[in-house]
Order: sequence, then C-alpha cells, then structure tokens
Amino acid sequence: MKILILGGDGYLGWPTAMNLSAAGHDVVVVDNYLRRNITQEESVEPLYALPNLIERCKIWKASSGHDVVPYIGDLQGWAFVETVFKSFTPDAIVHYAEQPSAPYSTKDHNTARLTLTNNLLTTFNVLQAMHMFCPNAHLVKLGTMGEYGTPNIDIEEGWLNVTHNDRTDKFLFPRQAGSLYHTTKIQDTDMIWLHVRMWGLRVTDLMQGLVYGEYTDENQGDDRLLPHFAYDEMFGTVLNRFIVQAIAGYPLTIYGKGGQTRGFLNIKDTLQCIKLSIENPADQGELRIFNQFTETFSVNELAALIQSAAKVVDVDVEVQTMENPRKELEEHYYNPAHTDLVEMGLKPNFLTEDVLVELLQLTLRHKDNIVQDRIFRNVKWA
Repeated sequence: MKILILGGDGYLGWPTAMNLSAAGHDVVVVDNYLRRNITQEESVEPLYALPNLIERCKIWKASSGHDVVPYIGDLQGWAFVETVFKSFTPDAIVHYAEQPSAPYSTKDHNTARLTLTNNLLTTFNVLQAMHMFCPNAHLVKLGTMGEYGTPNIDIEEGWLNVTHNDRTDKFLFPRQAGSLYHTTKIQDTDMIWLHVRMWGLRVTDLMQGLVYGEYTDENQGDDRLLPHFAYDEMFGTVLNRFIVQAIAGYPLTIYGKGGQTRGFLNIKDTLQCIKLSIENPADQGELRIFNQFTETFSVNELAALIQSAAKVVDVDVEVQTMENPRKELEEHYYNPAHTDLVEMGLKPNFLTEDVLVELLQLTLRHKDNIVQDRIFRNVKWA
C-alpha cells in the first residue's frame, strides 16, 4: 500500500515509518520539525540528540534496504498539502501531525493559540485533501484517551447507546477534556465525524493511552534510529519523567494524591495497532473508534513499579508528593473498554520489570545529558 505518515519525525511517527516500510509498504513521511523547534525554544531538548528526518531516512535505507521518502513542510499551508497529495496519492494516511503536549497548550496565550491553530487547521486540510485527491483512502487518526476525561461511568469505545424518553440512538461518547490540547483532539473527532457523514470518508480514530518505550524491532542495534526521549514536564510522559528522575537522583514528583489513573501501552503495541488498523480499514462512510491501550495504572502504582525496578540497577529512588499544578481529579473511577483491537489480533507487550530496567539502563547510558531544571517547570493549568 501507499502510506502517508504525517508527523513522521515524531516519537511515534518515525517508528511507524520504519515498521510499515519494513512490512513492504510504500511510505512517505511529512514533518515541519515543530516539536524539535518548540523543545529548543523552551530549552527542553530530549535526553539524547537524534539525526533530522532526512538523515534518518538515509540511515534506515542503508541499514535495512527500505525506502522512506521525506517531505519537509507545514500542513497548515494548503499549497504544501496539495503538493504532497498530488505527488503521492495515498491508500492510507496516518495522522500524528499535532502539537502533543497538554502542559505546553496551557502555558500562555501564544502556546495555546499555536496548539489550537496547528492541530485544527492541519486536520481540516487533511480531510479536505482526502475529499479532493483520494476519497477512497483510509485515515488513521491518533486521538487520545484524554478526550474522555474521567467520567463516573464506564468508558465505551467511542460510541454510546443512549435511551431517552423511550427512544434510543447512538452518539459519540461524551467528552470532557482536561486541557486545551485534549480539547483540540475532541474538536478533531467532531470535525472528522462531520466530514465522514458529508463525504463518506473512511476513518479510524484511535483513542490512545500514554505510550512508553524506545526499542522496536526496527531500531535494535542503532541508537540513531531511536525515537525522541522527552523527560521534561511539558513533553515527557509521566513514566519517562519518573525514569529520568530515578537515575538523576531527583525525587519522583507525584501530583497531589497520586490516584490519577490512565491507560498505558508499549510503543511496540502502538505499531501493532496502527498496522492492524491500516490492514483492516474502516468501511466507506464509517468513523470507527478504538480505545488503544493495554493496561491502566495510577501515578502511585507507576512510582512503586519504578522504585522496585531501580533496585535491579542499584539505584535508590525517593518519592515526593507536591501540590498538583493541573486541574484534575486526583482520585476517580476509571474503567474504559479496550477489546476491539485485541479481537483484531493485538498481542500486548505489558509493562514488566524487564521493560522498566531496559529503560533505566538506557537512561544510565545518557545520564550525563540530564539537565535537572528541565524536569519540572511548574506549568500551571490556571
């Protein structure tokens, strides 16, 4: 298949490009280096430097024999979007091309506006381009479990049957985002659903949990092919932050009561889910929604797991609670469904002690690169 990956320089975009090209697909990647530029502007660069997207494609070709073709440009610009879709008309599109940080989206007016305009205009342009140039293509859009918030009911996979006054209909599951970033993802879903109804597009919207891990089948043995490893408060997920804090001798920072519970999955499982979605596409005129995670953990549970794993590498870890800078429930009910991808063939890689030790050892190798004042920037929701 001809597959277009948007945001192909990102933490998930680049491993996806390697994985799909290794599977025999014809892959083109697009990126404008937004995330790299933001991390430089905010002085929150990842744990180790990586080659740019063009260099990565060359390294991958030399090591694997597989081609990944890069396009550098901004998908907010319609002329660039036209160029990409006319020169490479895809069978499937994987859409990662958004500003992905909730804390960054709440930092100030400029970061909020950038998040809003980049995320919504990019998605709008992709939908318009599909309609004009490849109406039979399948869009796999990366949403987030954060769209649902933490309702006091079970979370279904995207849709909810509602009975009211003796009549029943199916609706998108009610969303209640906790940040502007997550709000843009809700607006993505609403905009996609409108265009699916209007134009009969085929879309799979993946409500993804927090992804962890660096190693995939394609990057073993060459650190230049690893994904970004962010450990700062703005772009680093809680697990990455805790791993680096452990190695740096910095107490694990638990916000509030630490009962915040979320879905998690290994990066290898993200690649499985994307591949399964592409190779089993949605029907024409269907918006298919999957909840993409394999396990749930609270912040307290994660901290305990990392404390235990750190002993294997002779590291003692402290835990410290602090006032929560975010507006969120610190103790809540959380029971989301996640069966559809498993039924399609997902074989989960769970968060074992061996996985955590592997991440701790990787961080130990790059310990001298850790800049402690990047870990916590005290970005407040309000």
